[in-house]
Amino acid sequence: MFVGRKRELERLNGLWKKNIASFVVIKGRRRIGKSRLIEKFCENTNTVSLSGLPPAPHIKAQDQRDEFARQLGRIFHIPTPYSKDWGDLFWHLAHHTQKGRVVISLDEISWIGMKDATFLGKLKIAWDQYFKKNPQLILIVCGSVSSWIEQNILSSTGFVGRIDLVIALEELSLSECNQFWGKHTKNISPYEKFKVLSVTGGVPRYLENIVPSINAEELIRQLCFTPEGFLFREFDQIFHDLFSSRNEMYRKILECLSQSPNATLAEICNELGVVKGGVLSKYLNDLIAAGFLRRSHSWDLRKAKSTRVSEYRISDNYIRFYLKYIAPNKESILRGSFQDRPLGVTSGWEAVMGLQFENLVLQNRSTLYDVLNIHPSEILCDGPYFQKPTKHRAGCQIDYMIQTKYNTLYVCEIKFSKHPIQADVIKEVQQKVANLDTQGIMSIRPVLIHVNGVEEGVSAEGYFAEIINFGQMLGPLG
Repeated sequence: MFVGRKRELERLNGLWKKNIASFVVIKGRRRIGKSRLIEKFCENTNTVSLSGLPPAPHIKAQDQRDEFARQLGRIFHIPTPYSKDWGDLFWHLAHHTQKGRVVISLDEISWIGMKDATFLGKLKIAWDQYFKKNPQLILIVCGSVSSWIEQNILSSTGFVGRIDLVIALEELSLSECNQFWGKHTKNISPYEKFKVLSVTGGVPRYLENIVPSINAEELIRQLCFTPEGFLFREFDQIFHDLFSSRNEMYRKILECLSQSPNATLAEICNELGVVKGGVLSKYLNDLIAAGFLRRSHSWDLRKAKSTRVSEYRISDNYIRFYLKYIAPNKESILRGSFQDRPLGVTSGWEAVMGLQFENLVLQNRSTLYDVLNIHPSEILCDGPYFQKPTKHRAGCQIDYMIQTKYNTLYVCEIKFSKHPIQADVIKEVQQKVANLDTQGIMSIRPVLIHVNGVEEGVSAEGYFAEIINFGQMLGPLG
């Protein structure tokens, strides 16, 4: 089943209207559907797909060239080409794709070329001298190591003016995720669906494991808390593929953030016992590029401009869930201790589900714009908002806030509970609003976002400008 990616397919298909060759870059986290998107786009087109060997200590540059040559031989039914030089390999590829409508896909581009300093230069030369001579050719390079792609291709002077389209694949929207429950979708409550999505996020490969006839807790147990579970093994695999020998520091950063929902650079440095500097910032930026972290800047409400104060948080639901629940129980899982254990009784389960739900809301914030009748052009700043305490003001943490050019703040409180939200949420939000340093110059519209309803007193009080059942964002099937 292929779900979503309508906009991306439209952009790709639009390239056929050109009278010249096109160079395309597709990036995104592992399992996000890059290869599947290319397959869908190329369903009725002559396609040449080549990929590199997964990274491993024993894999050398020549091993990648040898494998590339073997793939060329099998695809074009020719003797395996000479593989000592990328220039020769690209010449063979171009020779067999010089006429007619054809798509060349180089999958996991960083794997192919990471260990050969001449790879990208030879690819650039091959594009200029051979590939672009076919006006009906589209060359697609894609990969999961987005930081490598950004540094070596998108920001490289060698490829300036040559790249026609860049697609950064994000998670599927809630309405698209809903389709993975198939014909059963109307019988499954939004609360149960959100429990599953709190682990899988909108990652297509994870969503493919949904079995509608199995309840959320049992499905999560099978996927995450059994030795053979797909998501039990997934973390080590994607980390090895993305970060290879450097994965220890990346993992330490994520483990630090899994214990604290939000943390500043200084707090991360203090927790890890490292000196604040460019090296750690690079690691953080790599994790952001990989789709695992998000950096949120606070902003000056009166100037509507970002400040230097920022916090990091894990934005990938699976990564946080793994580090919070699966990794600490790894040995117990291998012993079979979770075979019949109800997951709901696990310590802190509801609190983590709440954080995961916040991520889903933030990932689908565009749907809130429609409900709140806010056009994106009206938004000056939005995101999780944090106000550090000083001598003259209290601290404040808002789950999600929108500031519009009409001097309006939408203060959004996000609650995930199996029970209706109680009236004490009003006092909780009132205190946050009172702590905001708005100087009385802004209109404030509190918004409550929930899944399983609210008590009658919450609505009757009339405090919230909007009470949004986020389950409705899942939408009908299709």
